[in-house]
Amino acid sequence: MSATTEMTDYMGFQGLLTDEEKMVRATARKFVNDEVLPIIDGYAQSETFPSHLVKPMADLGFLGPNLPEKYGCAGLSNVAYGLLMYELERGDSGIRSFASVQGSLVMYPIYAYGSDAQKEYWLPRMARGEAIGCFGLTEPDFGSNPAGMRTSAVREKGGKWKINGSKMWITNGSIADVAVVWAKTGEGVRGFLVEKGTPGFTAPQMKGKWSLRASVTSELLFDDVVVDEEKSLLPNVKGLKGPLGCLTQARYGIAWGALGAADACYQTALEYALNRIQFDRPIASFQLQQRKLAEMVTEITKGQLLVLQLGRMKDQGKYTFAQVSMAKMNNVNVALETARVARTILGANGIMGEYPIMRHSANMESVYTYEGTHDMHLLIIGQEVTGISAFRAG
Repeated sequence: MSATTEMTDYMGFQGLLTDEEKMVRATARKFVNDEVLPIIDGYAQSETFPSHLVKPMADLGFLGPNLPEKYGCAGLSNVAYGLLMYELERGDSGIRSFASVQGSLVMYPIYAYGSDAQKEYWLPRMARGEAIGCFGLTEPDFGSNPAGMRTSAVREKGGKWKINGSKMWITNGSIADVAVVWAKTGEGVRGFLVEKGTPGFTAPQMKGKWSLRASVTSELLFDDVVVDEEKSLLPNVKGLKGPLGCLTQARYGIAWGALGAADACYQTALEYALNRIQFDRPIASFQLQQRKLAEMVTEITKGQLLVLQLGRMKDQGKYTFAQVSMAKMNNVNVALETARVARTILGANGIMGEYPIMRHSANMESVYTYEGTHDMHLLIIGQEVTGISAFRAG
């Protein structure tokens, strides 16, 4: 299927964008059409990450793009950042996940919580793609309950900390030059920058996935890992608000990105329906197929307007983390349902790598539960609208 030049826009969405936002979207779309779509199925089939795309993405300003220009970043608006995530995930969740983790889960906490020296050392290198990062919060036994984490850091003599524990389901882990690691300490949860090659720190890659196959997923293992406080400890945050603040940034990007996957599936299904002839007519002429297409484009349109408003509020500093949860929850669900319905329009062809449908569908199964499960986001919204937490019994 040929790559389309325009995003789905049923309700004049692009007319609400600034010239800079339109330029970012167009640049990202061209990159995805030229560099990602021709090769991504092969990488997904072989369960490998197209690492050769990191430098071109960095050269285009895709890494940490909404962070300040003084660190070599693009200084974009949050809406422009969202549009970038939309287009990258239209290519593949693995491409968007790489950029999202690099920017929102590694560069952001260094920028928000790090020392001046940490920012000056890491952020320009990461913006140029010369250093890759990962984010270590989730553990084998604790996903939705990060307060239960067992990874610990103990203060040692001479300005050192010793870290022990493990993390799981870590995007970029095995290729990362630095890991942002959250650990329990005597003074609450703290964040540490642990560099690749530090004795006792290993990051074995997890294989055998049926989803996010073009993304590197790893474990992080810490066996008496000793780090220097000045270089490693993020000094400006204590407690779970640190990692949760990072997750809010990442969830915002996912809310946009998921729509890119939905858009790819919808446009593929629409083009296929217009060209697939059955009973001497294109299947797009049949009522049931038109209903599917109409429902898909309606949900995508609603999702676009939702994240655009959220992005404007984020740029004004007026958003809440529960509003981000609503956008992530809704739009990932839209993408998953769009992929499933699009597959029915393509019939047997929908499972073939020639088309992106099954790849996006499998990816969305992971996105549905990562960075906060669908169910947890429902409860976050429920707590905000009722004032009552459902997370604790009694």
